[in-house]
Amino acid sequence: MKAEIRKLLGSDKLVIGSDRVLKMLRNGELKKVILANNVKPIMKDDIVAYASQSSVEVVVLDIPNEELGVYCKKPFNISVLGVRA
Repeated sequence: MKAEIRKLLGSDKLVIGSDRVLKMLRNGELKKVILANNVKPIMKDDIVAYASQSSVEVVVLDIPNEELGVYCKKPFNISVLGVRA
């Protein structure tokens, strides 16, 4: 999964942030959602609910949001990533 994220970092297919991901999930614009292992439970529940309605794959990583932010080369924590269809 990390190799896939690394590959998507240079493209416009990666969406960062829970608000943007939820909006795009509602519009059916995503094919996959990637979550850090310490994402807030209410956020995880919302994403899983919308993803199940749209048949979007949800992947929970084994790393926390702090490490995901560093992995994505961002100066902030990242809990939710989306992959555009």
